[in-house]
Amino acid sequence: MSEYVKPRLREILKPLLELLAAVPTVVYGYFALLFVTPILQKIFPSLSGFNVLSAGLVIGIMIVPYVSFLSEDAMRSVPIHLREASFALGSSRLQTVFRVVIPAAFSGMTSAYILAISRALGETMVVAIAAGMQPNLTWNPLEPSETITAFIVQVSLGDLPHGSIGYRSIYVAGLTLLVITLSLNIFGVWLRKKYQEKE
Repeated sequence: MSEYVKPRLREILKPLLELLAAVPTVVYGYFALLFVTPILQKIFPSLSGFNVLSAGLVIGIMIVPYVSFLSEDAMRSVPIHLREASFALGSSRLQTVFRVVIPAAFSGMTSAYILAISRALGETMVVAIAAGMQPNLTWNPLEPSETITAFIVQVSLGDLPHGSIGYRSIYVAGLTLLVITLSLNIFGVWLRKKYQEKE
């Protein structure tokens, strides 16, 4: 969108992507359950109605707008004289994108990906609806499972006595999510500083 799409088409596509980011996650969850899962069941006949694969695919679709419009903003903020210098040296548009624009916008694009990954890690509703909320530790995406956030929701809905194992486990789960997200953000800040020093 930043380099190839004409301005008039960009003015149509960018609001559509922003609108896709505004769709409630419950809608994405039912989309995964009622649309994506039946399609996947045609490919994998033994696939159960609740599975991690359809939830993961829909979360991937859900974070595309975040990555797309933040990366596009980072690429558009690259000064025009860098592009013009690349064209003046005989580079094609594709070479300019990969050798000039993307390296110059790398810190902004990295921030977009880290924000999107953090958003996906904290997602509850899509996984709760599409993956079945079953406490199943597995690497097989064809089986039902639940995320840490879905576990927190499920455990905290019941009557938990103060100080019980279940009560303490939701705090440990929340702390684990906090540590993962904080680590991703620290990595993003370090990466941005590293590439800004090179510029």
